[in-house]
Amino acid sequence: MLMQRKIRKAAVIGSGIMGSGIAAYLASAGIPTFLLDIVPSTLSDDEKKQGLTLDSPKVRNKLAVSAVNEMVKKKPCPFFSIEDQQWITPGNIEDHLPKLAEVDWIIEAVAENLEVKRKLFSKLQACWKVGTIVSTNTSGISIDEMAEECSTEFKRHFLGTHFFNPPRYMKLLEIIPGEKTDPQIVSFLQEFATKRLGKGVVLAKDTPNFIANRIGVYGLLITMQEMLKRKMTIEEVDELTGPIIGRPKSATFRTLDMVGLDTFASVAANVKGKLSDPMEKKTFDLPDFLQEMCAKQLLGTKTGKGFYMKDRKSKQIYTLDYQTLQYRERKKPFFSTMTQGKNLKERLQSLMNSSNDADQFLWQTIKRTLLYSANCIPEIADDIVAVDQAMKWGFNWELGPFEMWDSIGVEQSVAKMKEEGERIPKLVSLLLESGKTSFYEDKQNVYFSISGKYLPAQQTGERINLQKLKSDQKVIKSNSGATLLDLGDDVACVELHSPHDAIGPDIIRMMNLALDEVSRNYQGLVIASESRNFCVGANLMMILMEAQDENWAQIEQLVGAFQGLSTAMKYYEKPIVAAPFGMTLGGGTEICLPASRIQASAESYMGLVEVGAGLIPAGGGCKELLLRHIEEVDKDGKIDLQPFVQRTFETIALAKVSTSAKDAVNMGYLRTCDGISMNRDFQIYQAKQAVLAMLQAGYQPRQAKKIRVVGEPGLAALKLGIYQMKCSGYISEHDEKIAKKLAHVLCGGDIQANSYVTESYLLDLEREAFLSLCGEPKTRQRMQHLLVQGKPLRN
Repeated sequence: MLMQRKIRKAAVIGSGIMGSGIAAYLASAGIPTFLLDIVPSTLSDDEKKQGLTLDSPKVRNKLAVSAVNEMVKKKPCPFFSIEDQQWITPGNIEDHLPKLAEVDWIIEAVAENLEVKRKLFSKLQACWKVGTIVSTNTSGISIDEMAEECSTEFKRHFLGTHFFNPPRYMKLLEIIPGEKTDPQIVSFLQEFATKRLGKGVVLAKDTPNFIANRIGVYGLLITMQEMLKRKMTIEEVDELTGPIIGRPKSATFRTLDMVGLDTFASVAANVKGKLSDPMEKKTFDLPDFLQEMCAKQLLGTKTGKGFYMKDRKSKQIYTLDYQTLQYRERKKPFFSTMTQGKNLKERLQSLMNSSNDADQFLWQTIKRTLLYSANCIPEIADDIVAVDQAMKWGFNWELGPFEMWDSIGVEQSVAKMKEEGERIPKLVSLLLESGKTSFYEDKQNVYFSISGKYLPAQQTGERINLQKLKSDQKVIKSNSGATLLDLGDDVACVELHSPHDAIGPDIIRMMNLALDEVSRNYQGLVIASESRNFCVGANLMMILMEAQDENWAQIEQLVGAFQGLSTAMKYYEKPIVAAPFGMTLGGGTEICLPASRIQASAESYMGLVEVGAGLIPAGGGCKELLLRHIEEVDKDGKIDLQPFVQRTFETIALAKVSTSAKDAVNMGYLRTCDGISMNRDFQIYQAKQAVLAMLQAGYQPRQAKKIRVVGEPGLAALKLGIYQMKCSGYISEHDEKIAKKLAHVLCGGDIQANSYVTESYLLDLEREAFLSLCGEPKTRQRMQHLLVQGKPLRN
């Protein structure tokens, strides 16, 4: 039965880039995983010196062991936390295939070669336990062709699971059933991958390159064709095909460098070999210059040279001249009338009626991508939603092809396409003939289907959409920085949506209003956001302007208001759950720390980074992080607190930012009682459930306690370390000043060791230090540099 199936253990066969990345991701999700690879056929010189033989376990397992060791060194790390490597057991295919009887899911991730995969599955069948799911991580080889010689029972448990690279950071997982795959297994794996692994799952058909690579590779190839036609440069194309049209910063050629030109060529060849239409087949021909690049091993990041090359000594980046295959200095492109419009929709709409070269280049490439996407329905997928989601999750497009078409205007764009002699796909003609003019309606809750009718998009009660709540009239209060919404079940939610995701007086005002409203009419509160990041800190521009005007009273009032909010949240009568994700920096972390619980996204980058702006945290951040480090260990007032104060000091002074939610636990920003959401789509729902769980358990508000501090002796020890850092040249004179202010706060000032102080006392120290630093010219220089340059100034 479907409900009885579980994934308790897994195995990944193939420890290359994809296989090791998948194993790391499974391990990070807490799934014990075997990582197996082939046995080496030769010994290295070092192994010979050690007296090892080909029969030595160290040699036989070395490919998988080496893969795990390399992953630990990688930046960004494939694991959520280095400790997750403990869940991986390396081995080899010859000795450890019997171990597969212990697992519930086997993932094949060997070379993209049909015969190699067939031979492996033939071996697997000999030790395969009936009921174990077997999947292939192929990027485009036919699922049915791979399992052609396998038993019927094996085929029932066999399917494609195409992870995108790197598995930790790319949300898309294409699940591709074979002709004989048991539908219950497909449903189970779809739910498991969505909820346990946090993936964005789309069901694809067993067609060449499935969904994302089919559309994505086509789009990249026609971009190159259009570039050649217009004699454009690499830089010009990347300038036009990035964020300006809702695509990643890596745009076209930096994306190809990261993917690897050999990989891209292989994927393109795979599609071409399976197509029957001559015109479509021709589109997947590789340009001559790209074939030459592959022959010369100019493959991108993996070989150090591709469309771009970084000189190791000078750190200067050079660009390839694709006509000569020689590198030259990178040139900043300039387009005088490039894509007009404040937002993406306006920019896309402007393309149709513009005659300048840049916009015409974009119109032609986008037009062809839209037409191709529509022509591929229903061949590659049964609905447009799968295609849109695949491109957003797999290629990081802001809008999928059909969402993009709606933004441009279907009726107007089709009229222009007809003028240009294009054939309109059947699905698009069906839409317009039915009297409709968009693929999506009702805030994208329904979509136009191949049946000629609108169908409801698949929804789950575990995904709370704040924008939909607004359209459903669930707004309680709102201002420019935040909105208070009714989540149902007597739980309210403050949605942060200030410009640049920064905390200002408007958010503090709304938070205080929310506390009043919840006190009267609700049982709990969630703090969430649907912006690009949860919150990147306080409004630094406002603080700088007040400091430049020497308006100290205004700054003190702002800081005091933030501290007052923090205190009110911490001792609030009802449960509060913060739901951070992405960049959660400075004030963003400070607004989470006093919450009753935190339900963090797995990809949460939390940190108190104020020293980068020449300041220290003053919204309660110093005090709260100190408490998190000492409150669990200081039960009887006898333990030496200095190491914990030192740890807090280093975390703040070095502006350490967590690399994940698990890392945030290690750093003290999160507690073990806080929750982690693997899939951010469900995070707000899970935060709401955390509120309800606390209520059901009989939530009791926290009671204020006095805090033991290390006082003057501890402060002297920190100052000595700071002085030594200054003398060694590791920090500047102004760094020293900031560090001493921070140490003064964390130690409780110049008072006797082991004194007990109130939280308000520590908040006063925070506020005083913050105001003092605002008065420093070098701090104001740091603030200005950070705002203009986007990176800290060392002065």
